[in-house]
Amino acid sequence: MLHSGIGRIIKGIKKITDVPVAVLTNSSCLTSARARRDLAAADIVVPSLDAATPAVFRKVNRPHSSLSVERIISGLASFRHEFRGRLWLEVMLVKGINDGPAHLKKLKEAIVRIDPDRVQLNTVVRPPAERSARPLGLGELKKIRSFLGEKAEIIAGFQKKPGRRRTKNIDTAIIATTRRRPVTAEDLSLSLAESVLEIRARAGRLIERGRLRRVIHRGREYYES
Repeated sequence: MLHSGIGRIIKGIKKITDVPVAVLTNSSCLTSARARRDLAAADIVVPSLDAATPAVFRKVNRPHSSLSVERIISGLASFRHEFRGRLWLEVMLVKGINDGPAHLKKLKEAIVRIDPDRVQLNTVVRPPAERSARPLGLGELKKIRSFLGEKAEIIAGFQKKPGRRRTKNIDTAIIATTRRRPVTAEDLSLSLAESVLEIRARAGRLIERGRLRRVIHRGREYYES
C-alpha cells in the first residue's frame, strides 16, 4: 500500500489474468480516500485489526505516533461501504494483551461497524519479533470465535496442501521462503514438494554455510534467514 502505483498495478494484473487479486494490508493506509480508491479493483482485501482501543493498539502493534486506531477503524468502515469485493478482516490475538473480555467487547463493536465478510482469527504460531508474545490455545480461540459470531473463523494452525511440482533450485527456494517468515521443515516440505528428510539435510548445509539459522519456538524447530 506504500507503493504510489498500487492501483495501476492491480488493474494491470487483472488485464493479463483471471486469477483473483488479493491484497493483504495492516490497514494503516486505509485512512486515506486515495488509498481506498486504489484498492477498488482488487477481488479480496485482507486488512488486519488487532486492537480496538488506543492503549491496546500501542501494546500489540507498536504503531508510529501519527497513527490512530479510531481513524483506522473509520477508514475500514468507509472502505467496506465503498468496496464491491470481498473483505476478510484478520485479527492477531496475543495472550494477555488483546484477548481480555473488555477489549474483545470493543473489538466486536468495531467489527460490527466494519461489517467484513469474514473475521479470521490468528495467534502467535511462529517465532515472534517479541519473544515474550504468547499464543492462545485452540479452546480459547474457539470461545472468542463463538463470541464474535458466525463470520468468525480460526485460521491459526491450518493445514496446507502439498506443492504439486518440485522446485528446481531447492536451496534458493528455502532461502527465499525463510526471508519472508520463519518456517518448519514440514512447511517447506509441503510448499516445495520435497521430503522432510531432504529439506532437513539441505537446511543443515545452509546453516553450516551461514545462510540459514535454526530457531526453537515453543518446542518446535523453525528456520529463518
